[in-house]
Amino acid sequence: MLCYCGQTKLFSACCEPIITGKQPAQTAEALMRSRYSAYCISAFPYILDTYSAEKRSSLSVDALAESAQGTRWLALTIHNDIYHQKDTVEFSAYYLVSKTVCVLHETSRFIIENEQWRYVDGHLHNDCGKLSLGRNDNCICGSEKKFKQCCMKKAL
Repeated sequence: MLCYCGQTKLFSACCEPIITGKQPAQTAEALMRSRYSAYCISAFPYILDTYSAEKRSSLSVDALAESAQGTRWLALTIHNDIYHQKDTVEFSAYYLVSKTVCVLHETSRFIIENEQWRYVDGHLHNDCGKLSLGRNDNCICGSEKKFKQCCMKKAL
């Protein structure tokens, strides 16, 4: 199975080794991709562990699971590195909630703590929220298929 993060690698060779702790994320982008994949498979203990120590202290696995309840993640797009900073990643994560396709467009900041990349916080862009997609629009995942022939099937 291809990785949830949109890379053209198998999950077992991409994000899974990072999520299972077999290898560390080598970059902030790799950590961001693994966090997205972890949300896809409900690996909330891993997600909690990827927060910076300061942020992690006010969160719990149960709170993360509750906030993601009813959400189905569809696709991830990493935007070009317009900031040219290795500690910042801009992305759009597409998801389904209550049969509505939405987007989370964020610029995230990361730090290295104890020799591991950790998520600090993010800036949400103004285009977050419900997407207006037609059946014949190109799919959000970048597959070059029509939405109705690709992620819309996942949404039903």
